[in-house]
Amino acid sequence: MPRRRPPLSTLAAAGTVLALAAGLSACGGSSTKDGSGSPVAAAKGSVVIGAVSNGAAKQTTLHVPEVAAIRSQLPKSVTADGKLTIGLGMLPAGSAPLGYVGDDQKTVTGSEPDLGRLVASVLGLRPDVKNSTWENLFVGIDSGRTEAGFSNITDTEERKKKYEFACYREDNLGFEVRKDSSWNFDGTYKSLAGRTVAVGAGTNQEKLLLEWRDKLAAAGKKLTVKYYQESNSTYLALNSKKIDAYFGPNPSLSYHITRTASTPQATRSAGTFSGAGASLQGLICATAKKGSGLAKPLAEAINYLIEHGQYATWLRAWNLRNEAVKTAEVNPPGLPVTNS
Repeated sequence: MPRRRPPLSTLAAAGTVLALAAGLSACGGSSTKDGSGSPVAAAKGSVVIGAVSNGAAKQTTLHVPEVAAIRSQLPKSVTADGKLTIGLGMLPAGSAPLGYVGDDQKTVTGSEPDLGRLVASVLGLRPDVKNSTWENLFVGIDSGRTEAGFSNITDTEERKKKYEFACYREDNLGFEVRKDSSWNFDGTYKSLAGRTVAVGAGTNQEKLLLEWRDKLAAAGKKLTVKYYQESNSTYLALNSKKIDAYFGPNPSLSYHITRTASTPQATRSAGTFSGAGASLQGLICATAKKGSGLAKPLAEAINYLIEHGQYATWLRAWNLRNEAVKTAEVNPPGLPVTNS
């Protein structure tokens, strides 16, 4: 992964702020085929999103017809078996809301496999979700075991040496505050003056926060950085007003905000910041083997979903509206090699 943060360990730690179903740590099945009668199965032209999400999303069935003009751009090797094989790198523990085993203890749910299912429907293909470890996600793409990775994969120039991208979501870090807090991050470090912020050690967000602390100190202002051993302690500190905000991966924060919305511990987003830093908006992308010819039709399928509203519904279902893109791009500028 690029410098922004460890791809799974950090997200998994932050994403499990509240206990998921016991099955989340038992993502044993390597494949979820949506024609098998699982809760994600639906009639052709329909896609179920947010299935068995353990409260992370509202289950919704969307109408998503096949678009022949986009399907026709796919290589015959992809259409021959009638399915799109989707790679997910969320083993062993899962990372809510991105990808994890649902509360039925078997269905692979989450924002990432759900978008893969929506794209597959536009292409007139049956989605076949194969879950693996992060490392084996890329082994699967390299070997042809999977055709497209939908797994919170950041666009980097280093990865472009082997892969092609269709980008569908901003790669953001976020600030989470108590719901009654009046503070908001204005996009600049100056708004952090006088605040106490918790962050995970060894992460890209820590690197950014410490840089901002030093800049404020040089201007005679103070930013206090706090560390906690695990997420429950972080949120206890937030609820008791020992800290003003928690700075972490935006999807994980969005998950926690959703789960606590109707509780006395309710929180909210106070703003986001690009995971690639101030000079570049990081992007999350569908990832295929370089030269496969898949990036363009994948991007066109995502743009169809954007134009016809299913994309907005998908983001809203998983509380990720603050990571929306206006259009899906093929191989846009990625995180530079020096920062990857």
